[in-house]
Amino acid sequence: MEDLKLIKGNEAVALAAIRSGCDGYFGYPITPQSEILETLMELRPWETTGMVVLQAESEVASINMVYGGASTGKRVMTSSSSPGISLMAEGISYIAGAGLPCLIVNVQRGGPGLGTIQPSQADYWQAVKGGAHGDFRMIVLAPASVQEMYDFVFDGFDLAFKYRVPVMMLSDGIIGQMMEKVAMGRERPRWSADELGDWCVGVGKNNIITSLELDPQVMEGRNLALQRTYNEIEDNEVRYEEVNTDDAEYVIVAFGSSARIASEAVELARRDGMKVGLLRPITLWPFPYKRLRQLAGSVKRFLVAELNAGQMVEDVRLAVDGCVPVDHCGRMGGMIFSPEDIYEQLKGHGKGI
Repeated sequence: MEDLKLIKGNEAVALAAIRSGCDGYFGYPITPQSEILETLMELRPWETTGMVVLQAESEVASINMVYGGASTGKRVMTSSSSPGISLMAEGISYIAGAGLPCLIVNVQRGGPGLGTIQPSQADYWQAVKGGAHGDFRMIVLAPASVQEMYDFVFDGFDLAFKYRVPVMMLSDGIIGQMMEKVAMGRERPRWSADELGDWCVGVGKNNIITSLELDPQVMEGRNLALQRTYNEIEDNEVRYEEVNTDDAEYVIVAFGSSARIASEAVELARRDGMKVGLLRPITLWPFPYKRLRQLAGSVKRFLVAELNAGQMVEDVRLAVDGCVPVDHCGRMGGMIFSPEDIYEQLKGHGKGI
């Protein structure tokens, strides 16, 4: 019998961390993701699997604990919400520069600044454009359900170790706090301490794993090696979902919780005889530029629906390259649009709400 549980998105992350063989979680509480840490503390996995669960003194400390754990070949992760991820930015860049794998979960809240504890998707640029100093990338997975909050922990670790990069799960307060049934079927053995091997970009003298290199020629070589990895990821790991795009004249592009709302807008439009489809990027980086470019050859218009002032819409416009119009429908500060809002804008081709 399939193991089903009715749980929150944040709780799904915690349970998946244990079942995926995570060796260590280091984090700090911040709304709306605190249940990840709270659930792990309640379940006490250190008693059964040896998994370390530690509330650090800050987000800065937690990301550097992840750095240390990753450098020993361990499967490690952290989670936070928007302002906390900003505090982690330096450490994330260090991890990327050293060529280390880890999983970072961002359950977004509204900003800028401390903003609000309500949901938002305003960290898109931060996640997909690096989010810290230097030429680096993270694979960014965007869950649209509690099931995907669970599944993407497994996928995130797999991708992180395959390419030796940090992977971010970019969720938001809607998906983190909502409850759905989750199939808990996946489970994986724990990794051994020597999984890391000798592939780290930043392995130097005395096996010190660092992102520091004072010789510019050597440092350029490291950067080029990272860029080759990023090119390989772009070639092999683009993921997206399409709904009713085969005959679509109009396509809504949305990720995460916005895609759930947009899917209802597609149903409203179809009932009224309007040929509307949906493209949901699952990887925000690498982004499905090629597929959007293909769709631009057959559709009349795109509408990007996202809970921000207009961030992913820039990538859609880059993909379309002026072939067809690209409109934007957005809400900010924790406000949420409805399916009717999206559909009415699609019909009117007006400015965003």
